[in-house]
Amino acid sequence: MKINWGSGIAIFYSLFVITMVYAVVRSTQFDNSLVSDQYYAEDLKYQERFDKLSNAQLLKEDLKIEASESGSQVELFFPSELASVHGEIYFFCPSDQTRDFKVNIAPNLNHRQVISTSGLKTGLWRVKVDWSDGTKAYYKEEVIHL
Repeated sequence: MKINWGSGIAIFYSLFVITMVYAVVRSTQFDNSLVSDQYYAEDLKYQERFDKLSNAQLLKEDLKIEASESGSQVELFFPSELASVHGEIYFFCPSDQTRDFKVNIAPNLNHRQVISTSGLKTGLWRVKVDWSDGTKAYYKEEVIHL
């Protein structure tokens, strides 16, 4: 069977249209949400976060964030040089924004806080700790695997 040039052009354009329709359909099914809903507002607060990171690095003892071997809990060890701390711990799941959650900081007398992670999805998590001792603000972010 012989195809003339007019049929070849028609076949080419038909395949092109089918490919473009497929690409449009696939692109509408992709979740292209931003990492954060308030991306631009958080970007403007960058200097504030940088100052908090600098304050945290000046501490004699660093905040320690450890995930247990079984992955059922996360332990935070706050610096003992700070008398009282308050703030918030933000668990950020990069693969699924709906799994993010926040916990208020409430350490015990040993400056230790334990957070149960038994119902969380396994994988990579970012733990963002934003705390203050009443005079200075501090920030630390660490990646853990559950």
